[in-house]
Amino acid sequence: MNKETKGMLIGFIGILVFSLTLPVSKIAVLTFNPYFIAFGRACLAGLFALAYLLYTQAPLPSKTDLAKIAVIALGVVFGFPIFTTVAMKEGSSSHGAVILGMMPLATTVIGVIRFKERPSIGFWLVSILGAGLVMTYALLKSSGSLTYIDGLLVLGGICACIGYVEGGELSRRMNPRAVISWALVISLPINIMATYFTFSPAYWSADPIAVTSFIYLSLFPMYLGFFFWYEGLAIGGIARVSQVQLIQPFCTLLAASFFLDDPLTAINMVFAFLVISTVILSKRMLVKRQ
Repeated sequence: MNKETKGMLIGFIGILVFSLTLPVSKIAVLTFNPYFIAFGRACLAGLFALAYLLYTQAPLPSKTDLAKIAVIALGVVFGFPIFTTVAMKEGSSSHGAVILGMMPLATTVIGVIRFKERPSIGFWLVSILGAGLVMTYALLKSSGSLTYIDGLLVLGGICACIGYVEGGELSRRMNPRAVISWALVISLPINIMATYFTFSPAYWSADPIAVTSFIYLSLFPMYLGFFFWYEGLAIGGIARVSQVQLIQPFCTLLAASFFLDDPLTAINMVFAFLVISTVILSKRMLVKRQ
């Protein structure tokens, strides 16, 4: 198994974890304030990350790496959770899934600009085709118009992509588990304060499903999923492995169908097949790495 294939397989595990984020967030916002969810999940994940760093006696990052970790934190600890959780207060997780399907192309573009990866023309064409399919699906599902919910999701997606690119590249020379752990730990003071001010005493009597949803969001897409995602990006390259994200919208659709009773339609399945086909095709296209 070559590095690119290995990276895509490892990254796919992370994508499976991330794919439940929107449906589970939709369940959680029925009970909790979206800002409490965004800050609280990062707070709980940060406490586990601190325990991990202390247990493994991880060395302190250098000043250069610390600056990169701060960018990662802005993207995946603050930006993505806040924008997407607020969007789920009124928006549909199924609709959000397809809007976030633009992330593979955005990750590729940011990676190329930031770290000078050089995908071939064929790779770009396949990536644009995949993104175009997702966008077409989004427009068909929303009667040809976009809303402010879409804007929040796009902003969240861009934040996540910046965090993915910086984290994936830093993970090539630093333990991927330490990368996300440090991002959560340096954010912990802010998240503790924000969690305190957004907490309501009524949350103590929240039902078990809401509490379980909150814990899942804290430990898995906020923390453990990045163990696999950053390692996959580091091994297989940002441009290549980012294409695995094209499968995420349809994993999310399946999750929404299971947890929220959102119906699976023929158009969902057709676009799922077409988008997954672009992922397979993209693997055959040349990507040069420095």
